Amino acid sequence: MSDLNPILSGSAQSIAAYQEAIEQSTQAVVQWLKQPEMYQGKTVAELRDRIQLAFTAEGLGNQAAIERAVEYFLKDSLSVHHPQCVAHLHCPSLVISQAAEVLINATNQSMDSWDQSPSATIIEMKLIAWLREQVGYPAGDAGVFTSGGTQSNLMGLMLARDAFFARQGHSVQQHGLTGNLSKIKVFCSEHAHFSVQKNMALMGLGYQSVTLVKTDKFSRMDLHDLTEKLAQAKANGEQVMAIVATAGTTDAGAIDPLADIAALAAEQQIWVHVDAAWGGALLLSEKYRHFLNGLELADSVTLDFHKQFFQTISCGAFLLKDARHYQLMRYQAAYLNSDFDEEHGVPNLVSKSLQTTRRFDALKLWMGLEALGKKQYAEIIDNGVTLAQQVAQFVAEQPQLELVMQPQLASVLFRFRPENGDSAGIALLNQRIGDALLASGSANVGVTEADGVTCLKLTLLNPTVCLEDVKVLLASVTACGQQLQRV
Repeated sequence: MSDLNPILSGSAQSIAAYQEAIEQSTQAVVQWLKQPEMYQGKTVAELRDRIQLAFTAEGLGNQAAIERAVEYFLKDSLSVHHPQCVAHLHCPSLVISQAAEVLINATNQSMDSWDQSPSATIIEMKLIAWLREQVGYPAGDAGVFTSGGTQSNLMGLMLARDAFFARQGHSVQQHGLTGNLSKIKVFCSEHAHFSVQKNMALMGLGYQSVTLVKTDKFSRMDLHDLTEKLAQAKANGEQVMAIVATAGTTDAGAIDPLADIAALAAEQQIWVHVDAAWGGALLLSEKYRHFLNGLELADSVTLDFHKQFFQTISCGAFLLKDARHYQLMRYQAAYLNSDFDEEHGVPNLVSKSLQTTRRFDALKLWMGLEALGKKQYAEIIDNGVTLAQQVAQFVAEQPQLELVMQPQLASVLFRFRPENGDSAGIALLNQRIGDALLASGSANVGVTEADGVTCLKLTLLNPTVCLEDVKVLLASVTACGQQLQRV
């Protein structure tokens, strides 16, 4: 054992080692933040050759290990805070969120029992109650923080499945799945997140259980097609266990007609889960909160805070309207949530989560709300939506750019459109533009499809970015497209 204890503790040696390691890492981050390039531009092959493990019997020591991490990881990392980094729902983070990570990591609380995370448990419960209030749910604390949208969507679908079977007098928890499973269906729009299919497969019902509903020209679920498919399912002897509505599709930022979907579902006792992983940020909006009207009617809701709430990854939440449905997944372990503790009012969040060991990610949102206040938080959320509208107007005025769809949240779908060329050639050209910009290290623009049209995507989450920054990026897109045409 070395003289310098590697474990974080209250000893003078450990505290000194911690301070040195944090200071060295912080200084490296400061230098990285000043780096002008968005990305150093190394290819997959170059990174494979460059990155080598250096595990030795004696160890390199903290200082050398940090130096290597800076050289091989930090310097070659994408700068998500860069104004030209706009490809994905990958936000720059709040400074206060970074501070929260220091507290979370140092204390290393686990949220699976109160005696491991006493104050953290109470903070998370109070924050869940506050989030429910923002949605419009009844008072309570039915919900839990999660790793993100995929896990939250899994919880919504799992409870929808178990509630579906419970209404028929069958416990999935106790006895597993039963009956003709091919007749059980989940409906979602054709632009819903892929985690719907992924989670249905995980739950043993398979991709075949997912019925895709058509969308309108703005990628929102088509109510007429939903009505027809519900009627067809009934005629086929199928049973719909859930409808997944989306509040903020990944590409278009489309928000399905939540109130109308909930009304149709209520007529047939169908669970409604709303994936508001992105659009849920509008809960704090002063300008666009009405986009989420009807969210309060859902049986369960997914929220993500590592998107337009600007928290570090990972930070999400699952909200459950009716707390009694949590009984469907309840399991008691004497070492975590014993009967004795429950009788004495000791809260244990493990009964609300798919995870056992779980980070105190709620602290990041709590500190963010306290540091910024609701008004400033609303302003930085609204900025992205407003900026997208401004960018769309500018794109529409450019002779070699074409707006593919009017923006709804903070994304803009467009493409470089030369005067000549067939659809396949134009699609390939736009793909090459996206690849070339990333390879140059100057910009990261998304490449996707909208109604069969290959297009470029700007996801404008960064509240420090203005229209002039985006004009610079669009000029790069145009110049790149022109250059590739000449090659």
